[in-house]
Amino acid sequence: MRDLGVYSEVRPSDTPASELTGRRGIIISGGPSSVYDPGSPQIDPAIFQSGQAVLGICYGQQLMAHWLGGSVRKGTKGEYGSAVLDLTGSNPLFNGWTGHEQVWMSHRDTVAEPPVGFSVSASTATCAIAAIADEARKLYGVQFHPEVVHTTKGTSLLSRFLFEVCGCEKDWDPRDRVPSLEDEIRKTVDGRNVFFFVSGGVDSTVAFTLCLRALGPKRVHGVYVDTGLMRDGETEFVRHMFDELGAGTVDIEHAEVQFLGALAIAVEPESKRHIIGEQFVKVQERIIESQHLLDGNWILGQGTIYPDTIESGGTAKAALIKTHHNRVAGIQKLLDEKRIVEPLSSFYKDEVREIGRELGLPAEFLDRHPFPGPGLAIRCLCSGEDAPLRATEGGYVVPVLSVGVQGDSRSYAPILAIDRFPASDGSLQAEASEIVNAAAEINRVVARVDSCAVLGEMKVFESSLSKERLDRLRAADSIVRQMSASTGFDGKVWQFPVVLIPLGIAGKPDSIVLRPIDSTDGMTAQSVTMEEPLLRSMGQLLLTVPGICGVFYDLTHKPPATIEWE
Repeated sequence: MRDLGVYSEVRPSDTPASELTGRRGIIISGGPSSVYDPGSPQIDPAIFQSGQAVLGICYGQQLMAHWLGGSVRKGTKGEYGSAVLDLTGSNPLFNGWTGHEQVWMSHRDTVAEPPVGFSVSASTATCAIAAIADEARKLYGVQFHPEVVHTTKGTSLLSRFLFEVCGCEKDWDPRDRVPSLEDEIRKTVDGRNVFFFVSGGVDSTVAFTLCLRALGPKRVHGVYVDTGLMRDGETEFVRHMFDELGAGTVDIEHAEVQFLGALAIAVEPESKRHIIGEQFVKVQERIIESQHLLDGNWILGQGTIYPDTIESGGTAKAALIKTHHNRVAGIQKLLDEKRIVEPLSSFYKDEVREIGRELGLPAEFLDRHPFPGPGLAIRCLCSGEDAPLRATEGGYVVPVLSVGVQGDSRSYAPILAIDRFPASDGSLQAEASEIVNAAAEINRVVARVDSCAVLGEMKVFESSLSKERLDRLRAADSIVRQMSASTGFDGKVWQFPVVLIPLGIAGKPDSIVLRPIDSTDGMTAQSVTMEEPLLRSMGQLLLTVPGICGVFYDLTHKPPATIEWE
């Protein structure tokens, strides 16, 4: 809404209607619950009688139907990712849309019967009631998510709701954020100094630079922690980057032994994230204590962005998808004590890059692919036991568990491997969406690119987060990055995770999964196809890495899969 030029606020879903008096419009967001479950998020139904315009999105549409006398039921199958919307009736929100438009879905529940007074204005192949409207009362609902970039005309729908239905006028300028952010930093810091643990990624670099601008270099200090979970050459790149920024107060702290020792027996991703977060806190506490950095005159700065908070369950009704390393208990304690400044915590990744451009940061920094704070730990998957693959129709269920997001909730499920080369026309991506929507037991589909053994002969090996496996992943990641850069493929994707999974044969116990995706804000993402010659040559070169048995290609969008595997 703010990007469209209209001031808006986020409120808890159960805010009383009396507190919303005078608002031009109300939007009820999506969410992971079922409206008929005890304890599910609710709204004050008086908002529907207030005369204000209301738009319900996904769970919001279901909640609207539920309260106004319609019915909501569990669908026969889920609908996650891309869908084609067919317009079936009049609705001012769809003015200018054709009969078939791409939208983005993430639901299993669906409106089975609309309330009295509502007409059905759109459907998909899976969802008969994808949009409802009661124009007389200015009440509208959509099952899809117009707020994500992969709903191609979603912004026009939201714009029509704001300006044509609600009658809003532009009163908010989404540009020129830097002066207000600098003022906010000075207010939060309140005469103290700021200490950053920087990663070299876009978020922490922009946050660090904002504080440098707001406070001056003498009041901002940074430390880069080498955890042993970094990419090949990453530490040297970070040192060069901060030298270029003129930030002479950034030190390098080597903590590889500490992190790898603590992670030696971790398998489950949430366990990894908590261990990494707690080890960060221990490193922080050691450095902070030795340098007296929080003795009244210092507070901690972080590059936390809004999706970190959402996926960590950081709002009252949000589901936990994955714990981000900057939201573990030690960091939360600092938050509670108001000893932290996070200037980017209300912004998405694309907005952070805009702020970086306002700051004049070089494109080579801002256009870097995102890299997760926990590093390669969440791209090096482990298994607590040896396990065989299970043949099924169309492929093999691989008992390597990865994190997904289905119906706005976290899933943790096996993957399906199919023995078909991923075509560059995107046809397998479409099939993958259908497979995951129909099969609740999996949340991700991968296709075999190349291997030194037949897929059916491979198995999952008991494995840990060892230096040997991390070095194997580092070597593979370096190959992929070099080939992507030299061919220009890295410019066609938003992010390109390279994942190691414990799938192979004796002597070659691991496989590589390629995960190139396209996104804008990291909240949704599409699997990107690669031209066959590049993919085949990349697969062949990756098989030369010692210990690698196979190369696979992740076909799955977000949702139902997350961008990172853990």
